[in-house]
Amino acid sequence: MSVRLFLCGDVMTGRGIDQALPHPVSPALYEPYVRDALEYVDLAEKANGPVPRPLTFDYIWGDALQELERAEVDFRIVNLETAITSAETPWSGKEIHYRMHPQNIGCLSAARISACALANNHVLDWGYGGLFETLRTLAAAGVAHSGAGQNAEEAATPAVLNLPDKARLLLFSFGSTTSGIPREWRATTSRAGVNLLEDLSEATAVRITSKMRQFHQPGDLLVASIHWGSNWGFDIPHQQIAFAHRLVEEGIAIVHGHSSHHVRGIEVFKDCLILYGCGDFLTDYEGISGYESFRSDLALMYLIELDSRTGQLVSGRLVPMRMRRFRLERASASDSKWLCDLLNELGKESGTGARLEGDNSLMLEWS
Repeated sequence: MSVRLFLCGDVMTGRGIDQALPHPVSPALYEPYVRDALEYVDLAEKANGPVPRPLTFDYIWGDALQELERAEVDFRIVNLETAITSAETPWSGKEIHYRMHPQNIGCLSAARISACALANNHVLDWGYGGLFETLRTLAAAGVAHSGAGQNAEEAATPAVLNLPDKARLLLFSFGSTTSGIPREWRATTSRAGVNLLEDLSEATAVRITSKMRQFHQPGDLLVASIHWGSNWGFDIPHQQIAFAHRLVEEGIAIVHGHSSHHVRGIEVFKDCLILYGCGDFLTDYEGISGYESFRSDLALMYLIELDSRTGQLVSGRLVPMRMRRFRLERASASDSKWLCDLLNELGKESGTGARLEGDNSLMLEWS
């Protein structure tokens, strides 16, 4: 038996994308250089042409929806990097704030998202009220979540996804201060917040997996979704590698890493999948210049098949995408080759690479 998953990196449906959806919040921003979220819509239109406002809820997913149907995945898991709130008070001292109006939750429902990781550096952008509204909105829409809550216990509780063969997939979401999460966002016994890691030591890896196993039932698969690391750069810190390895050794089936604005390396370690950085997936970054060599305009859909008994990787098909006019479309042949070459270069040391297929998707290869 196997289980099929869709994983991706950062889904940022706030700010410019929210303004183009049917029910936008106030466009007022508190950023150092941009004070109106509609400016991000203007940038996208100047780069790639008109955005057909108001967008239908399925519009932003574009070609990804067809790929999801083709893959017949059991679960669809994303890092949701925005608050879902109409709250008006941003977190003081923070420069960038993302929010999407609760009435735009249909954009997640349109893609039938199963679960969201929330332990990231934007879920509390609009304060505790914004967080509570986010949690209520997801619950009302039937979207499971992990990584943030009313207290530490709730933030550490996994999203439970039931598999057809009666086993379960447990999604745990963790955040690291290395991704820019403020330390004061840590959930405690008496304070709401995110499930923040103390550090990336192997001792912490052992401690958190011990807690994760408290939720484990026979046959369960455990996924650790971690928001960690810098925005830019292909080098993976040794500490991240050692942390991910220890998680696998302690029984975690997938390490789902994200935070970088671009794709980072992949490793198959002891037949288990480690995604060090899935990159951005849905954003309002079109038309923003800088760091072009990292190709943050390219995204990957990670279509993963696991052995449901062991959690070991059976296959991985990666589908290159690109955002244009706030819509995901299949990347060109040359862009797909660029991503394939990148993954092969980054995976040399670990023996993990990719093979370019005739349809411009990538098949994971490992030794």
